[in-house]
Amino acid sequence: MSRSGTPGRGEPDDAAAADPTLDRKFFGHPRGLAVLFGTEMWERFSFYGLQGILVLYLTASIAQNGLGMDETVAVPIASIYTGMVYLTALPGGWLADRVFGNRKAVLIGAVIIMLGHISMAVPVDGPAFVFTGLALVICGTGLLKPNISVLVGHQYHEDDDARRDAGFSLFYIGINLGAFLGLLVTPFLAGEDRWHLGFSAAAVGMAIGIAFYMWGWKRVSGPGDRPSRPLEPAERTRAIQWTAGGLLAAAVAVAVWIWSGTFNPVTVPQVITYLGIVLVVGYFAYIFRQKDQMTESEHTGMKVYVGLFIAAVVFFMLFQQIGSVLTVFAENAVDLSVFGMGIPAGATQNFNTFYIIIFGGVAAALWVKLGDRFNAAKKFTLALVLIAVAFVLLGWLQAAADDGAVIGLAWLALVYLFITWGELSLSPVGLSVTSALAPKKLRGQMMGVWFLAPAVGTPIGGQAYAALQPRIGDSGFFFVMAACAAITGAVLLVFVPKLGRLLASVGHGAKS
Repeated sequence: MSRSGTPGRGEPDDAAAADPTLDRKFFGHPRGLAVLFGTEMWERFSFYGLQGILVLYLTASIAQNGLGMDETVAVPIASIYTGMVYLTALPGGWLADRVFGNRKAVLIGAVIIMLGHISMAVPVDGPAFVFTGLALVICGTGLLKPNISVLVGHQYHEDDDARRDAGFSLFYIGINLGAFLGLLVTPFLAGEDRWHLGFSAAAVGMAIGIAFYMWGWKRVSGPGDRPSRPLEPAERTRAIQWTAGGLLAAAVAVAVWIWSGTFNPVTVPQVITYLGIVLVVGYFAYIFRQKDQMTESEHTGMKVYVGLFIAAVVFFMLFQQIGSVLTVFAENAVDLSVFGMGIPAGATQNFNTFYIIIFGGVAAALWVKLGDRFNAAKKFTLALVLIAVAFVLLGWLQAAADDGAVIGLAWLALVYLFITWGELSLSPVGLSVTSALAPKKLRGQMMGVWFLAPAVGTPIGGQAYAALQPRIGDSGFFFVMAACAAITGAVLLVFVPKLGRLLASVGHGAKS
């Protein structure tokens, strides 16, 4: 407390500490949301700043200090990086549930991310430091990403679905504000050959995020301070043994793989993609085998969640093309001049973040106004339809470019508008519905499961590009992706009434 007896800057009053939902100092939401908003904003500054230049660095010529890869090789690699960032959310959630607690897991992850960006910023020739840095960023994000979302969920009562959806939408604005700044700064710093300077901007951004989180450390104190299911001594011993054995087995497998001569930039993304799919199927089976950890209502909620998860995988298969295929499209087919000044291709990703900043608050207000009448199943269906429209437009634009037309930047802006509306209908809502439907004893792990949707969808999209683009071209690839989203949306629409009734039966939304 401050000397005047009122709460100090870093010290919430007793009532707010006991129940953060009583503390509504951040646009009518708990002040803990403001801390998480700022921390995630700077983490996303570093992540999206890197995403804005990664595929361009991979495809840039050696003379431009790049790696000189072909696009059909670079796109799957960039997709695997993005997918692995989300895949590690699964062990990150487990570590929070069983070892660190959510609050400490976020801090540890942030530090590892910063070290990764520092490694990438080292100005040496060759890919060694860059790929080491990417590995560290992947591991650190796995700890930070799911657990900071859990902390957001902890700010609200469990039965406050509409307000939680609004809170996650505000949180999503922070994500995209950071992305906007990262994509505004990093591609311009990197230019066409100053890649390591761009990587250094990401390191600085994460350092600022760590400082902000520590400043607001007490604001996010609560259920996430300690693991929800701490490991017993015997469990800890088994976990260490299994981890050591797994790492040893992986090292041996990679050594044999390298010895076979088939370890290369083409096969590595393929194998990781297949392993990711197997992991997702296996982990859902593992979750359902823990029925004794769930109430009957929670078990029903998990059945609903599987359908929504499949729809999310398809959505992210298209959406995550922003960091790879759409950036290549902007580089090769779009007139990137604005008022006579050229902009980097990676900076066009900012259309998405700019629209999020504009429409994120509108979406938050809309979900509150519609309330339970427009449940998560309907929002997911809308998202798939919107992104299908965007990819139909992309296919048409690519066909025009193939015929020699010059694609204006305004057309790309329109594509991103449809993509963004789809994102607002699914991504923040997915975080919210996961927080609501997750069994209490598995909540950290379930937030990790949600991030398996982009973890699997993203590399599948990269592999689809590598397989289809040489055969049907970029235009055909965009049309095929649009068809996948449209078909999935149509199937989900058929099941919306049933999904709505199941959601209502577990207390999340009214009957359709």
